[in-house]
Amino acid sequence: MWRLGFFFHEMGYGLLSIFLPLYIITIDSANGLYYIGVFAAIALFLAIPASFLWGYLCDKTRHYKFFILLSFASSAVILYVFSYTQNLVLLIILYGIMSMLHMAHEAPKNVLIAELYPHQEWDRSFAFYEGFTEFGWLIGLLLGFLTKTFGFDSTNTLFLCSGLNLVGFVLSLLLVKDPSLVFERSLVTMEKTVDFASRGIFVASRLLDGASLTEKLKRENVNAFCFGLVLFSLATSILFTPLPVFINQVVTDASLPTGFVFAVYVLSSGGAIAGYSLAGRRSERSEGAKGLQRIVLFRGLFAFVFIGALILSAATSIVLITSLLILMGFLFAVFMVNTLSLSMELIPAKKSGLFNVLIGVGGAFGSFIGPFIAQTFGDFFGFFYVFVTAGIIFLVAYIFFRVF
Repeated sequence: MWRLGFFFHEMGYGLLSIFLPLYIITIDSANGLYYIGVFAAIALFLAIPASFLWGYLCDKTRHYKFFILLSFASSAVILYVFSYTQNLVLLIILYGIMSMLHMAHEAPKNVLIAELYPHQEWDRSFAFYEGFTEFGWLIGLLLGFLTKTFGFDSTNTLFLCSGLNLVGFVLSLLLVKDPSLVFERSLVTMEKTVDFASRGIFVASRLLDGASLTEKLKRENVNAFCFGLVLFSLATSILFTPLPVFINQVVTDASLPTGFVFAVYVLSSGGAIAGYSLAGRRSERSEGAKGLQRIVLFRGLFAFVFIGALILSAATSIVLITSLLILMGFLFAVFMVNTLSLSMELIPAKKSGLFNVLIGVGGAFGSFIGPFIAQTFGDFFGFFYVFVTAGIIFLVAYIFFRVF
């Protein structure tokens, strides 16, 4: 039940995720893509130190609920203020402040899942949380489709985003409780250390006995894991930040209403929910890093397939884009569950915000680079270079996950 507030919070952000880029384009159509990149990049850069701060403070104070409430309340207030101005500079400032405060719930949420459930259930617990909140995101996208269909203006849409975050705040105030004991992550760290030492003793004893040895004594390469995360996030942001604008162009060329953009993302979100469901049913991460490698490799290949949408007819392009987004949403869900669970094993206490920092670093650079490329090189070549650049970086990330 404690997740219910997060459900409504994600509804608000699901609606905002597609509404905001389209809203910026309506304010300044000539330089809209540049502004979209600036919005996202500044927000994510500011979120990086904030992630460190919130992760450290929540683990130090062990008051996780407070930071969740701070995140939801600040989002509700700032989105309400959003509705009173169309000044892009002021909106960028407000969005940056909101991004910093919004990150206050991320590390506490991860810690709550890790501490409320035993290590053996982390994959399932993260998958349930992500799938549940992804369904909230999907409902938010449906609300976006409905607001466009029924002619809601931007002010009322922002009021709706604000109200959904307010509901999330109230529900979290009533339902979220701090764990009475915080020790599960420490036990996992001790367990991994003891297991490594045990394998080391076994290897040494076999060598002293003169026996042939086939087992390799190897620990995870944490640096490779971190670099892989950053590059994966970089490629994802390069591809997905300008993508709503590209889809909107294709939808317009096909003589369909703008609200159809939300419908495309609804189907993508459905693919992600299916991915979380699959990840949740797996009792253990049997394939380990190999599963992550394949996911990143396929994401890279799919990025190149997006080039087909530049060549095909508008109607065929919509089918291709929707199919790719469903598949990529599915893969992203499985990837996130595995990496979240791994991060709780690899990242020590008081540094629980590091996972969000790594994602934020790649996302910050990618969210500026993607729209910048698209705007600079024009409609066809701009998005062609976006797809190619994202695909190449996904493949480099694949190499790092192989090393891990």
